[in-house]
Amino acid sequence: MNEYKKVKNILIAILIANLLVAFLKIIIGNYIGSYSVSADGLHSLSDTASNVIGIIAVVISSKPCDKEHPYGHKKFEVLSSLFIGIMLLFIAGKIIVESILQLNTSESLNLTMESFIVLVITLVINVIVSRYEYNAGKKLNSYILISDSLHTKSDIFISIGVLVTLILIKLGAPIIIDKIVSFVVAVFILYAAFKIFKFTVGILVDRAMVEENELKEIVCDFEEIKGIHNIRSRGSESDIYVDMHIMVEPNMTVEASHKLEHNIERQIQEKINQNIQVIIHMEPYYRL
Repeated sequence: MNEYKKVKNILIAILIANLLVAFLKIIIGNYIGSYSVSADGLHSLSDTASNVIGIIAVVISSKPCDKEHPYGHKKFEVLSSLFIGIMLLFIAGKIIVESILQLNTSESLNLTMESFIVLVITLVINVIVSRYEYNAGKKLNSYILISDSLHTKSDIFISIGVLVTLILIKLGAPIIIDKIVSFVVAVFILYAAFKIFKFTVGILVDRAMVEENELKEIVCDFEEIKGIHNIRSRGSESDIYVDMHIMVEPNMTVEASHKLEHNIERQIQEKINQNIQVIIHMEPYYRL
């Protein structure tokens, strides 16, 4: 439970940082008349929404197992990431539609050194936030932190593209480049959504989480094991379930087989992931 509290506190801190970045970008975008900067600000604002969703999901996921949820509530964290992906699709669609409507406009940009400096500062904040969130996610085995860091990471590349575009326009490039970059912003958002969908859908449809050969190598190190088959795995990085059938000598005692099961599980946890739970079905091995 303590780890869930750490994840929640990290998300709250990142929420405040993302709010600051989003409002700065939107204000500057409106001030200098750049739709690409405003679009980037809307994307950053979606980061704050994902943080709020993440906080709610972490609170629910931290609940202990009960009769209705014997495997716990951790998939609520996955569902929240799926919702973030849907939200990103909506924002990308909105930016594309408004970019098309803005193609025939020819307003000039009012880029000042002050606004440029503020945009660079927001970029630096995004880099720090994304890196910190990803490292914390790996350390705490938090799927929502890793997923949200990928969302924030897309901001970095988008902001770099927007800054380069503004410089080009300041140097005399046609104003339509600003509208074109907004399409690029939408593409990056769509890509971020795709990555989130890929991970979340894989977990929800019980995609294999551990390589079968990797498990075989670990289990076959035990001399008591005469055969292994029907290996399955599912879950997420922070909550992996593995089950398998192993063959042992028919005369092995219940006590010995019980000890062997625990040793196998401990070895798998040490070599692959501490969050793995292993269920083993014992079968008698008969020599032909």
